[in-house]
Amino acid sequence: MSAQQERIRVTRFFKDEAKKLVSYVKKQLADIAAEDAEDIVQDVMLGIFDRADVTAPIQNLSAYIYRSLYNRVVDRYRQRDKKVRSLDEYMDHEGEHTLADILADVRFDVHDEYEKRMIWNELFRAIETLKPSYREIFVQTEFEGRTFKELAARTGVPVGTLLSKKHRAVKQIRSALAHIYDTKGA
Repeated sequence: MSAQQERIRVTRFFKDEAKKLVSYVKKQLADIAAEDAEDIVQDVMLGIFDRADVTAPIQNLSAYIYRSLYNRVVDRYRQRDKKVRSLDEYMDHEGEHTLADILADVRFDVHDEYEKRMIWNELFRAIETLKPSYREIFVQTEFEGRTFKELAARTGVPVGTLLSKKHRAVKQIRSALAHIYDTKGA
């Protein structure tokens, strides 16, 4: 079977079975939105098209796809166990300051323009030290207002990967700005 025939076979399967596949994912993850279930199915489909040897036909396509979906569901459960941190989470030990507070000068001396500039400069310096892929995701989601779904559609990178990169970027920025929280929190 040629690579083109295999692609047609896989595409036809996804087209014919789309509702069943989404239903399977929704059944496995009771609290998931329909759009998220569709995203998981699409990620599996893209994974099949991106596999290393597209010329080798998948013997039992249905079993292969359902196993792939099951693996994505398991990954989703594992992600739930990891604590996702928000930019609104308190950054200091006293529970008083968030990154949003610092950027908006909500809890700091608004009249001190030097301090405001210093904080922004530190933030931009921290952003510049990020790996290019982390920096791009951070800038596009935080400053340009893009959603992870938009980025995934535009770049072809799965949403989960984008979320992971953004999480690492935020973690590195927090670490780089820790000295600001320490001086402000003291």
